[in-house]
Amino acid sequence: MVQPRTLVVVLAGGAGSRLESLTHSRAKPAVPYAGHYRLVDVVLTNCLHSGLPDVWITQQTNPVSLSDHLNGGRPWDLDRTRGGFLVLAPSQDKDTGKGGFATGTADVLWRHTELMRDFGPEALVVVSSDAVYALDYEEVVRGHLASDAHVTMVTTRVEADDASRYGVVLVEDGRVTDYAYKPDEPKSDLVTNEVFVFTPGPVLDLLDELGDAAGEDGPGDLGDALLPRLVEAGRAREHRFEDYWRDLGTIPAYWQAHMDLLSDEPPFDPGREDWRLTTRGGNRPPARIRAGAVVEDSLLSPSSVVAGTVCRSVLSPHAVVEAGAEVYQSVLLHGAVVRSGATVRRAILDQGVEVCAGVTVGGEGGDGDIALVGRDERIEADLPAGGRQPEPEE
Repeated sequence: MVQPRTLVVVLAGGAGSRLESLTHSRAKPAVPYAGHYRLVDVVLTNCLHSGLPDVWITQQTNPVSLSDHLNGGRPWDLDRTRGGFLVLAPSQDKDTGKGGFATGTADVLWRHTELMRDFGPEALVVVSSDAVYALDYEEVVRGHLASDAHVTMVTTRVEADDASRYGVVLVEDGRVTDYAYKPDEPKSDLVTNEVFVFTPGPVLDLLDELGDAAGEDGPGDLGDALLPRLVEAGRAREHRFEDYWRDLGTIPAYWQAHMDLLSDEPPFDPGREDWRLTTRGGNRPPARIRAGAVVEDSLLSPSSVVAGTVCRSVLSPHAVVEAGAEVYQSVLLHGAVVRSGATVRRAILDQGVEVCAGVTVGGEGGDGDIALVGRDERIEADLPAGGRQPEPEE
């Protein structure tokens, strides 16, 4: 079976402000996940296992943090002589009015319509890079090409009180009959999960039309005008996704996604044999568990060191829990250190954080807020659950 010529565009330029200090100096897709992975690894792994080798990454905010990790696409077998991996930086084109930073996801695509036309794909897959899921994009592409739709929206159900964060849809016999972008009062709990397959010809033409009409403001986000126009024209269909999908766009969601990894049967398993999560490699030594340490239901990354108690937590590379320290239901990012006698509960410690001896970070558990400590902070006094350590001053 001949594979259709498919281009995947990964939207990786958002600021990710709802992740607070985790995106202070990182691009959102570069935020660590599950120890030594990054969020962008999820979509690139989906491309790898889907057999889609042509992947473009759009960058904008904190691009260095992401470029260093991407390594030219090599970990995902995208470093090819022809086609393969391409990073798209903000354009400097002043003649067409498409230069400078984009103001939304549709605006990003609009600024590269000619480049995409030159590539000549039969299908254009557009994905965000801030969610965790395993999906065969090629299967969605084939379903799209067998239809008369101009867009296939991958949809999933979410908690009803969370639906207003997304594009909410109504469907009938596989057709999307109504679409509302981040509505105040959602009509359903069925939302788009930020995976779209477009028919390039008519959609790129529509993007140019919307961009020209918008002037300097650009066409905004996909949900502002592009997707509603396609739905109104009867050219939108859904691909229902019933498996695990979690958007990591907020601090509670980021924390919960890590707790999901610690289930007896995790709904998303980075080590799954047929869909193993792939990341940039390294020559880190194994994790070390010292005499007297207690480790239960936790994930320890290479080069982490545990001499104290770690329970239902995820440790990134070079994280250290000293003898006499206790860590419960928490996420420790690269190089975080919990000193002897300190206690960390329901917290996220960013890279380089040091919790000093005798200090308590977080609360007693339950449904309270998650304590977040910003990068490279040294905590010398107790920080309650829901507390936010101030970000370093510029």
